[in-house]
Amino acid sequence: MPTDPDYDPHAPIPGPPVAVIGCGNLLRGDDAAGPVVIRELWERGVGDHARLVDGGTAGMDVAFQMRGAERVILIDAATTGSEPGTLFRVPGEELSNLPAPTDIHSHAFRWDHALSFAKWLLKDQYPRDIEVWLIEAASTEHGAELSEPVRSTARKLADRLARELVELEPTE
Repeated sequence: MPTDPDYDPHAPIPGPPVAVIGCGNLLRGDDAAGPVVIRELWERGVGDHARLVDGGTAGMDVAFQMRGAERVILIDAATTGSEPGTLFRVPGEELSNLPAPTDIHSHAFRWDHALSFAKWLLKDQYPRDIEVWLIEAASTEHGAELSEPVRSTARKLADRLARELVELEPTE
């Protein structure tokens, strides 16, 4: 098989510098918060400089979606016991030393595992700017609807991110 002398498997993948990834299960009530925010952003349009990804429940795929991005914004549901709809922002500085996942299987692969896995997998292509937004869930029962507090917070977060992403759009 011929090889391309200019091919570099370690070169960054060309594409938008920002990846916005929503994680969660659309069939489990408020666990759908991440994909719901992504759908809101798709409907609004955020320009060509951002890649919008419905990461669903495939944590390992989330790690691969980070490749080539300079900045990653990850959105997911949380169950901390706080008031449903509470919005948490976890800045990248607090994510730099996440422990590597141990004894983990694909059904329990969360956003923090995806980041640890991506750091190991992508090495020098690991995004330099990552932030995580978490929306406190009221219910993650199978077949449940998105609760009103989570729906409201998801819309507000989509508004905020849409404004931020549009401001990042280069004006040439």
